Amino acid sequence: MRYEGQVFRPFSEANSYLLQCTIGCSHNKCTFCGMYKDRTYRVRSLDEIMTDIRMAKEHYGDLEKVFLCDGDAIAMETPVLVEILTTLYQTFPSLRHVGSYVGPQSTLAKGDDLAVLRSAGLTKAYLGVESGDDEVLTAIKKGVTSQEMLQAGLNLAQADINLSSMVLLGIAGTGAAARRHAEATAEITNLMKPRYLAALTYTPVPGTVLFHSYEKGDRVLPDPFETLDEMRTIFENITIDGLKFVGAHASNYLPVSGELQKDRATMIETVDAVIASSDMRHLRSEGARGL
Repeated sequence: MRYEGQVFRPFSEANSYLLQCTIGCSHNKCTFCGMYKDRTYRVRSLDEIMTDIRMAKEHYGDLEKVFLCDGDAIAMETPVLVEILTTLYQTFPSLRHVGSYVGPQSTLAKGDDLAVLRSAGLTKAYLGVESGDDEVLTAIKKGVTSQEMLQAGLNLAQADINLSSMVLLGIAGTGAAARRHAEATAEITNLMKPRYLAALTYTPVPGTVLFHSYEKGDRVLPDPFETLDEMRTIFENITIDGLKFVGAHASNYLPVSGELQKDRATMIETVDAVIASSDMRHLRSEGARGL
């Protein structure tokens, strides 16, 4: 299938057909992210997208899951996105899921159109929250405040779009800042009430602004056990029920997943045991990690 640039998708979309609707990310200013720095954002033509859908039909026959790439397909004009969604469901009779990364600014700009997109078949949104701490969001140039980020998540949830919030362990550095980041991330999660909370561990990406900051010694990268302590703090401070925590991403030193509150005690015990051991053999090796 045709695709411009390197493919990025959530790990839960491994079995989805990847339909490239935009090239790159509409924001593309985050200091930690190197995913789309090699390309200029643009929306692909509707003719190209429709041709890709026809090609997918010829190749696959039928599909159950589709993921709209690249970084922020929801930034497209609503009528165009509705036409794409409608065509997908008409083309693939078994289709039950269409997901997309969504940026907070693009989500806020959609307003009531989110309900229109849900009616057209957009079922899941992956929102890069990263942190609930305003200082962190400003430092990484996320482009919104924590209150704006919260509103973007609430708007998605109110539109009945399955919301997966993605947060970054280690992004605040060390010490009190890390603790504040973890507590604020738990709090924004409690208020946003996503169905999934996916935690990744920050890894400096060559070529990014934040990478150069670490390279120059302006920032200190937390050690693996400090990132586990952040994870534990999040577990301790989540108060909502039925939240599926997904910590199996390859960037994480310790893959921990479960449902909060039901599995919280076991999840905390698992993390505590590894922290207490101070044994790197219990952690995923650096060579096995990656974003």
